Amino acid sequence: MEPRAAQVRRREKQGRQQEDRPSREGEPRSGGAERPGGVGGNTEVHRGPDLVQWTQHMQAVKTQLLEQAQGQLMQLLDQAMWEAIQAYPAQDRPVPSIPPDSLHKTREPSLGKRKVFIIRKSLLDELMEVPHFRTIYHMFVAGLCVFIVSTLVIDLIDEGRLMMEFDLLTFSFGQLPVALVTWVPMFLSTLLVPYQALRLWERPQSGGAWALGVGLGCLLLAAHAAVLGILPVHVAVDYQLPPASRCVLVFEQVRLLMKSYSFLRETVPGTLWARGGEGIRAPSFSSYLYFLFCPTLIYRETYPRTPNVRWNYVAKNFAQALGCVLYACFILGRLCVPVFANMSQEPFSTRALVLSIMHATLPGIFMLLLIFFAFLHCWLNAFAEMLRFGDRMFYRDWWNSTSFSNYYRTWNVVVHDWLYSYVYQDGLWLLGGRARGAAMLGVFLVSAVVHEYIFCFVLGFFYPVMLLLFLVFGGPLNFTMHDRRTGPAWNVLMWTLLFLGQGIQVSLYCQEWYARRHCPQPQTTFWGLVTPRSWSCHT
Repeated sequence: MEPRAAQVRRREKQGRQQEDRPSREGEPRSGGAERPGGVGGNTEVHRGPDLVQWTQHMQAVKTQLLEQAQGQLMQLLDQAMWEAIQAYPAQDRPVPSIPPDSLHKTREPSLGKRKVFIIRKSLLDELMEVPHFRTIYHMFVAGLCVFIVSTLVIDLIDEGRLMMEFDLLTFSFGQLPVALVTWVPMFLSTLLVPYQALRLWERPQSGGAWALGVGLGCLLLAAHAAVLGILPVHVAVDYQLPPASRCVLVFEQVRLLMKSYSFLRETVPGTLWARGGEGIRAPSFSSYLYFLFCPTLIYRETYPRTPNVRWNYVAKNFAQALGCVLYACFILGRLCVPVFANMSQEPFSTRALVLSIMHATLPGIFMLLLIFFAFLHCWLNAFAEMLRFGDRMFYRDWWNSTSFSNYYRTWNVVVHDWLYSYVYQDGLWLLGGRARGAAMLGVFLVSAVVHEYIFCFVLGFFYPVMLLLFLVFGGPLNFTMHDRRTGPAWNVLMWTLLFLGQGIQVSLYCQEWYARRHCPQPQTTFWGLVTPRSWSCHT
């Protein structure tokens, strides 16, 4: 028998030889320590390529973050230099040695933050990369499919046939070619007039000639505002366009007006500085043309761009938007039309009103979610992808809001940025930076009036439900449910109020729509247009 000391020395020698032996790439040195479950090291064999891919991904993320941080830091430094120059007395102020582009970006001191565009995905796209959230999305789609199948099966059992009717869809999008033809002069006016007015104002002419150019530019802008303000209203009333076709006109009307204002607001101060000898160049026409189509309402001469276009992503988003439209028509046809079509035949009572609001909460919240997903996610992301527009933050996590102030900021970031930049910040600048409450009230007033105008344009009658919800309920809730309200209970309260608000809108607007169909007036008068018909119509 071999002595114990000799056995120990032999085992130590074998161990040193095994450690010194070169191993193959990805192969473990020891036999059993790295073989989980008795498998002979297959997990470690595949770890090499995964590590390389992960390292490349992290390098790309690091490069992107450094580029974004560098851009934001450059803007902050430019703004600090500009404000330092403005601190000098006018007679002692040195000639700024800042690049023209930087002067264009920081042409005036700001009372608040300025919109910075960076390359980033939409929040839902990021969440869809998580398998658990993607499963929730699949469950929601499956629930809507089951809802459709169940109603069709009930119709098959009760009626003996499938009730696959698309009357509501064909009615809503009736005369769509008329709306599209009307859009052409609206777009051409927006394409040519604001840019030409800016060119007239920037020409280095003598005082009289420049004043004539300013007057001509103002006349062109007045004609442009008349085209956008009067033409779609005239066509909608004269041709009696249905709701969906009116939506196309009113959304484009509001969008083109907001884009025109943003372009002039961002470029006119720079043009005036250029006439003072600062040497700021005018924006190019191609940048303005790109701005008219890209999914933002804030003008910049350049935006961050993605390297290529994923056409399968574009097709997927357009398909999802179309599916949301079909779902919305199905929900209205199955849950709203049968309830409200004959409601005017019953006498008006508080009980009937409360029951109709409770019945409309479910289709109302469905409509809210479908509009959000179809427009703010699918439609805007499709256009952003086609134009390689990098900043896809069209919304934030509004569903996690515990206050209405946060909900208003995160629901529609595209419109919020415009209101914050040109209503709130400019209001603070005009009021001296002190009346923040008045500036916030101005934002609410502008938003409420525009929302009510859109509803009035689409439905064809004035019934200020949205206006009252914004001013009477939305304003106080914005100040009472502020950002200091945190916790799950506040999020539940916000969703409860959203359910009730959507139920009120769907119920009252549907009642008024059918009341005006069942009780038409012999002649059209102003008071007949602004007085609710559902209060007195009983057939």
